[in-house]
Amino acid sequence: MRNVLIRPILTEKVLKLQEEKNQYAFEVQNDATKEDIKKAVEEKFGVQVVSVRTMNKKGKAKAQMTRRGVRYGKRPDVKRAFVTLAKDSKIDYYANLGASEKKE
Repeated sequence: MRNVLIRPILTEKVLKLQEEKNQYAFEVQNDATKEDIKKAVEEKFGVQVVSVRTMNKKGKAKAQMTRRGVRYGKRPDVKRAFVTLAKDSKIDYYANLGASEKKE
C-alpha cells in the first residue's frame, strides 16, 4: 500500500477542531479516496475513524520578476482530509518520536 498520508496539518484552527470536535487534518495524495485515508489513519495511529471529509485546494498562480522579465508559475494543488475520530480515540503525533531517536 502506498503512503497516502503526506503530513499532518497543525494550525491554530485545526488545533481548535482537535479540542472541540476530535477532528484531525492531514495533507494527502491527490488521488487518495476517503476509504484509503480512513484505512491509512487507522493503521498508522491505531484509532477508530468515524468520518472523513476531503478538500481540494487549487495552487495559486504566481509571477516572479527577474532580470530577463517576468516568469510565471503555479504552486502545486493540495488535497486535505479532515478525519473525525471516535470519542475515546486520540492521536499523539509525538508518541513515537523518542523511540525512533533511541534506535539511531
